[in-house]
Amino acid sequence: MGVHTGDSITVAPVQTITDKEYQRLRDAAVDIIREMGVECGGSNVQMAINPEDGAMPLLRLASKATGFPIAKMAAKLACGNTLDMIPNDITLKTPASFEPSIDYVVTKVPRFAFEKFPGAQPTLTTQMKSVGEESFQKAMRGLETGLDGWSLPRGWKRLSHEKLIYNMRVPNPERMLAIKQALEDGETLDAIYEYTKIDPWFLAQLGELHQTEQWLKTKKLSELSAEDMRQVKSRGFSDTQIARCLGSDMMAVRAARKELGVVPSMKRVDTCAAEFEAGTPYMYSSYDGECECEPTNNRKVLILGGGPNRIGQGIEFDYCCCHASFSLRDEGFETIMMNSNPETVSTDYDTSSRLYFEPLTVEDVLNVIEKERPEGIIVQFGGQTPLKLATALDKALTENPIPAASGNGNVRIWGTSPDAIDEAEDRDRWMALLKRLDIRQPEGGVATNEGEALAIANKLGYPVMVRPSYVLGGRAMEIVYSDADVHRYITTAVEVDPDRPVLVDKYLDRADELDVDALADKDGNVVICGIMQHIEQAGVHSGDSACSIPPQTISPECLATIREWTPKLAKALKVVGLINIQYAVQDNQVYIIEANPRASRTVPFVAKAIGRPLAAYASLLMSGKTLPELGFTEEPQLNHVAVKEAVLPFDKFAGADTLLGPEMRSTGEVMGIDTTFGKAYAKAAIAAGQRLPTSGSVFITMMDKYKEGVVPIAQDLQELGFNILATYNTAAHLRKAGLQNVQTVLKVQEGRPNAEDLIKNGDIQMMLITTAGDEADVRDGKELRRTALAHKVPIVTTLAAARATVEALKDMAKGELEQVPLQDYF
Repeated sequence: MGVHTGDSITVAPVQTITDKEYQRLRDAAVDIIREMGVECGGSNVQMAINPEDGAMPLLRLASKATGFPIAKMAAKLACGNTLDMIPNDITLKTPASFEPSIDYVVTKVPRFAFEKFPGAQPTLTTQMKSVGEESFQKAMRGLETGLDGWSLPRGWKRLSHEKLIYNMRVPNPERMLAIKQALEDGETLDAIYEYTKIDPWFLAQLGELHQTEQWLKTKKLSELSAEDMRQVKSRGFSDTQIARCLGSDMMAVRAARKELGVVPSMKRVDTCAAEFEAGTPYMYSSYDGECECEPTNNRKVLILGGGPNRIGQGIEFDYCCCHASFSLRDEGFETIMMNSNPETVSTDYDTSSRLYFEPLTVEDVLNVIEKERPEGIIVQFGGQTPLKLATALDKALTENPIPAASGNGNVRIWGTSPDAIDEAEDRDRWMALLKRLDIRQPEGGVATNEGEALAIANKLGYPVMVRPSYVLGGRAMEIVYSDADVHRYITTAVEVDPDRPVLVDKYLDRADELDVDALADKDGNVVICGIMQHIEQAGVHSGDSACSIPPQTISPECLATIREWTPKLAKALKVVGLINIQYAVQDNQVYIIEANPRASRTVPFVAKAIGRPLAAYASLLMSGKTLPELGFTEEPQLNHVAVKEAVLPFDKFAGADTLLGPEMRSTGEVMGIDTTFGKAYAKAAIAAGQRLPTSGSVFITMMDKYKEGVVPIAQDLQELGFNILATYNTAAHLRKAGLQNVQTVLKVQEGRPNAEDLIKNGDIQMMLITTAGDEADVRDGKELRRTALAHKVPIVTTLAAARATVEALKDMAKGELEQVPLQDYF
């Protein structure tokens, strides 16, 4: 107890309580529901058992874990049905009044994002922050944090004894790895129990896994018998884990394992512990018993999902996977979904024809391919997760072709080829392609060590943008201003070597950034779906920036260039399906930033803004259809404006600054749509949780280069009736520009009463702040922004967002915002 359920490792069914305790919990839950008067629907009751004395306090999981669709059943109950009237979709025989029972183990391990919020303590508490042996190891490798299972990852920096004990005592994201190191260091299970208070039964299972790994390290691949291999695999060890222990490689272990006849069985989730046969193909793999998957010889396609939700890769990609499944099923394909995330619609048992609940690794995907033998594999819709597997899968299928079950050729990756995906990702190949196509990009280079990074940065001139290659969500992306910043970045932010180079690019200061989504078919036809202008300027991650479709302030000449370059690039990469391209416009010059020949996180927004099912179109294009056949041959022209705004979780991470930058931090987004930009932005801002004020005082503090730009914004705010408060230099600049009645407010370090005091007293209703980045601002500015966040005072940290906010306030002042159904815009 003491760690939020969303941040806890959770196991079903219960493993360590007695049947008597289980029945007490069950009876108490029913009594509580009846006492509270819950007439129908679903309820979640959280209780605890004290292992010392059996005390059972009431604290106040499990639709996917049991295959029991709780929300669906609750909706039917709300319509007047009773449990015995509703059939169970999994067994097709039992009613919903038949309590779920499972004969397998499900382990849920949360994925965290503390690295996105410098300053926040990576400690798990009652505030949610996340984002069986075989089951446990699957969950660990399914996290996509560089783990092959419950083994210390490559490059693990061993903890000192004091830090190790601390990481076991205090719940944190790396607690399980601390336990693994402790076992390697010789700590006893009894000592680890005293540090962690994790139930001894669970620790005993972990101890057995550790002993198995230590035994493996004494063997060679040729020494393992079929029974040895079966025992190791039944404990959840991946082929990659086994290879590391044996000093071999994953594909060699795979080949040896198959030669020994050790292959996974595909089991069905049935909700009734095999008492009734499951009629729904909802599968998981196990090295125990007979195979139950019963594959067909129909035309099939395997869709790879996005794995765990995390900042930079979330439900936007799940949306794409679901629409691909729906559209291809309508076309007569049997769709096979493979994903490991229980929070997604893609892992609902009725989204696809067949579902495999498995980690997204080369080993696990090949296991499913060998069982099902689909015609195609779709890697475009799951974000970076399946893209990282594409090259290895393509190589495996080329070296060992697998005939499709339908008889239509061999299994292959559909859509844009893995080689073209690599051409867009590999810096050298990408630069050569742009040079060949005569497309302009910001100057930059690739560094494999600190010396090379410093040389490139000095040649380009500061500021520069530094980031690892092959990233999603702006992971470890930063704008740096000096040699000292480069040194700090290389030594603390990332690991750099020839296999993991760092990209160093000239930072385009005060440039407008744009996102373009386009569709391309096998015949080379390309259609732009939408051009989005970011409201925040270049340097703020696209996932954190509000954006508008159509663009509001980009010149016709620049838009013409973008419309020329987009199809040129898509054709050169031989894209089939979706491509997302990011551009920047500085001084009326267009630059290309990057291209991603896959679905991007903007696809759901653009699809709803233009009224077209883009993910469905892309999946049909990959199946062989053309854009003319789909009736989509021209860029849509809109008579309305759609604005996407990011939802940021800063209130969850005490100590983290609220400034936006190149590292993505948003955990969701909202959309506003209306006839004008101001109204659309107002709707989006309100939906994102911003309480836009209609009167009161606005506090303004700007670094020097933005002072001139904020003058018309301050003038508009005064005309709307707001009082203007500003720090000394900003106030002086506004008065010099002609503004009257500007009140000077002290900075935090200048004395009291200062801006922080005014926030606490309720005297500031909105803040416009840009940061100077100096030591005082890092200290006092951050504290000021955190205070505003705590008091729910809207904070605007970029000039572009300030302009957009003023446009919204102007339109709000003209009258009530009108609610119009989305369908009425098309």
